[in-house]
Amino acid sequence: MSAVAKLLRQPWLWAWLGALAVWLATATFTQGRGSAEVLSAAMTFGAFFVIVALGQMFVITLGPGNVDLSIPACMTLAGTVAMKTMDGAATMIPLGFLIALAIGAGVGVINYSLIRLLRIPPIIATLSSSFIFQSAAIWWNRGLRVKPPEVLGEFTNAKIGSVPVIAIVVIALTFAGHILLTRTIYGRGVVAIGQNMRAAHLAGVKVERIRAATYVMCATLAGLCGFLLSAFSGGAALNMGEEYLLSSIAVVVIGGTSVGGGFANVPGLWGAALFLFLLVTMLNTFGAGAGVRLVLTGLIIVGVIVAASGGKRAN
Repeated sequence: MSAVAKLLRQPWLWAWLGALAVWLATATFTQGRGSAEVLSAAMTFGAFFVIVALGQMFVITLGPGNVDLSIPACMTLAGTVAMKTMDGAATMIPLGFLIALAIGAGVGVINYSLIRLLRIPPIIATLSSSFIFQSAAIWWNRGLRVKPPEVLGEFTNAKIGSVPVIAIVVIALTFAGHILLTRTIYGRGVVAIGQNMRAAHLAGVKVERIRAATYVMCATLAGLCGFLLSAFSGGAALNMGEEYLLSSIAVVVIGGTSVGGGFANVPGLWGAALFLFLLVTMLNTFGAGAGVRLVLTGLIIVGVIVAASGGKRAN
């Protein structure tokens, strides 16, 4: 097989090609004006999508039915509690950061407990728990929007040249996720469970231990995203996680991960996140109405998914 043919069979390629195509289309329409700024913004907002999509990817890889729908509520709760705990004080940043991660981990433990102990399907368990977490965030927030410490806000909005610092941090996190998936016993166990849970169990894989760790990791990453997004946007808002519910799943699927489980693709997450942001930007630039944008977005996403799934699975 030639190098070109092998490249074309990579599932992550189509997300990146889609992102490049819509960016070029936007740049052509605007005659290059603001194209660098659009790409910088895509990297910034794409970073937040990638954080939650990374955890969602591991969950989906566990096999059919595995998905975490509590991500938006977890983000909101973690961001709200962390911001209120720090109360604008720079010295409280480490504590706020740890609290956000701890809340995420706690959400993951609760989710898996519902799934394992009460035998509730993951989609129902995480959806039900999300109402509890969102209610807790509303109670804790009490209508207030606490600003983050100034230094934290500056960090999440900082750039090196035209490259957002937050994007650099998330790229490093993504690389760590790729190593975790492809070079560790845990990652291979996740893939094995997604391919055949019973066979994985018979092969000695600690199935339930790995599933528990995966749901905890997914929620912990959601807590991290809530913390960073709150700092970036000037405080936690009760609706801050809404767009990340379907987006976290869309980024995973468009990025080349199998919805049936047993195969994950980390490099495609960034391509898919950039593609989604740039697609909306392109349609807005073209002046498409809200209804037209939704239809075209759906059709284009389906096209990318079909193109990506047409190739042979490959790491």
